[in-house]
Amino acid sequence: MRGAWAVALLTVSPAFGQELVPVPSGQPVTLQDVVLNAPGPAGLTARFRFVAPQIARFGGTIDFETAVADMDHLCATYALPRIDTITGPRPAEVVISLSDRPVEFGVITPEATQFFEAYSIQDGTCVWEAF
Repeated sequence: MRGAWAVALLTVSPAFGQELVPVPSGQPVTLQDVVLNAPGPAGLTARFRFVAPQIARFGGTIDFETAVADMDHLCATYALPRIDTITGPRPAEVVISLSDRPVEFGVITPEATQFFEAYSIQDGTCVWEAF
């Protein structure tokens, strides 16, 4: 079983007019940003950060196990095709995060709910890696 990570991050102003990214659960998910300039434990890491309001601790309808399937799907269908367009060194790892609100990268905010999953890229597929 994968562990849930609740990480606190600072709330930032939401971006309006973002396109919904389809996921298996059907929850509304939008891309917040992609962080490429912060190395991870495996070296170059591409972080795809999504806003998914239904994972909220209070009143949310999407549990962690459901969110895992969405993150697996986002890695395979959203992140990998975009990584293929990157020129230069390829990331060794992809991190997909879902947050119940827009958050600033690397800043602590206790009221935010956030889930993370890390994946290595092997033979053109996302392979889950335990944190």
